[in-house]
Amino acid sequence: MSLKQSQEQVDQWIKSHGVRYFNELTNMAQLTEEVGEVARIIARRYGEQSEKESDKNKDLGEELADVMFVVLCLANQTGTDLEGAFAKKLQLKTERDHDRHHNNEKLKS
Repeated sequence: MSLKQSQEQVDQWIKSHGVRYFNELTNMAQLTEEVGEVARIIARRYGEQSEKESDKNKDLGEELADVMFVVLCLANQTGTDLEGAFAKKLQLKTERDHDRHHNNEKLKS
């Protein structure tokens, strides 16, 4: 599914199941909350913190999907074409970072 299709699907979901989009500030707060949930899983499962028993059944994919959902909502309500923006960003990163990463001594080990 393309980002454009994902944006359209989220918009249809909001129109079918939601009353309306939450305002941008509310969605930004929700995005922060969802990213925090991803960070908690990563820190405890892959980092040095011990994983609490209550966190062991948390699904990282589900939490990442929550982040994506809110990002798609924000894109829709601000008129942002994520597919176009992502293609532009990937091109910029390719031009800017190709040699930089190949020449980074920290990445050679």
